[in-house]
Amino acid sequence: MSKRSIKITTSAVLMAAATLTATAPAGATSTPAGATSTDRPLTNVRVATHFDFSAGQMPENIALLPDGTANVTFAASRQVAQVTPRGTTRILATLPAPADGGTATPVLGFPLATGIVRTSDGTVYVLYATGTADLTGLWRMRPGRAPKRIAALPANGLPNGLALDGRGERLYVTDSVLGTVWTVPVTGGTPTAWSTAPELSSTGFLGANGAKVHRGALWVSNLDRGTLLRIPIRSGNRAGTPQVKASGMTGIDDFAFTGRGDEVLAALNAPNTVVRVRADGTVTTVLDAGDGLQNPTSVALRGKDVYVLSAAYTTATDPNLLRARLHDHR
Repeated sequence: MSKRSIKITTSAVLMAAATLTATAPAGATSTPAGATSTDRPLTNVRVATHFDFSAGQMPENIALLPDGTANVTFAASRQVAQVTPRGTTRILATLPAPADGGTATPVLGFPLATGIVRTSDGTVYVLYATGTADLTGLWRMRPGRAPKRIAALPANGLPNGLALDGRGERLYVTDSVLGTVWTVPVTGGTPTAWSTAPELSSTGFLGANGAKVHRGALWVSNLDRGTLLRIPIRSGNRAGTPQVKASGMTGIDDFAFTGRGDEVLAALNAPNTVVRVRADGTVTTVLDAGDGLQNPTSVALRGKDVYVLSAAYTTATDPNLLRARLHDHR
């Protein structure tokens, strides 16, 4: 990626981030509406890895390997990278740039790598949004091979969150602009619109965002609406009616389940916090800027080890990977 293209893309990122900040209600930088004061279910909190903002290394999403290595997408540089447990970063692949530089990408105006999942055989799936029909979609990366697009998604949408079903056979894709959840087999092919429920739509910026399959349902966050949704997966892979499980979290990006039932840790981008969402919908702030967060985008857990990515979209200072330990206090 040339210095000129990085400069242009970074400018586009900051403009889009300014839009995100402007859409957040007054007070969105503090504890979310309905949240209790900060508690500390996390210990040993530290920034483990710093990334290069000037190179477009704004981490958007994460998939963990069994040994604690993290595969991450760098949104603005269109890259997939690997971060070792010791903090060393290695670029695995760079997705091809669109001919127009990505200026047609809906809402954001720059091409970006977003959701990522990894299967047990080492195959990595990545979402890519460019605003062009030839590149927007689901990409597959196999060890030792170049990335390959295996499913085209609408160029006028913004594929964002990516989730794998419990059998490892099907992927779910959230579209933050079209307010749609798509589903596609891991082998690729033509995506099917799985849900277009109104709860997935945006209110002017970005709607459906993060996605996880958990206990017979697809859980989806909605950034604009500040909600966490549970959509039952019915027989025949039919979508049930969305249920709002938590609200008042404007700026919610991706999230992860803690292993304690339906309890979730979620990244709130513009508010610059990570919150714990209990099964009853109670929201508690557990990390903030004082811990090193710089517009957190996603959370992942491996046992009790917690990983949080920060993209620094508005802070433009220190994109990073924060690590912590989830302890037993509830």
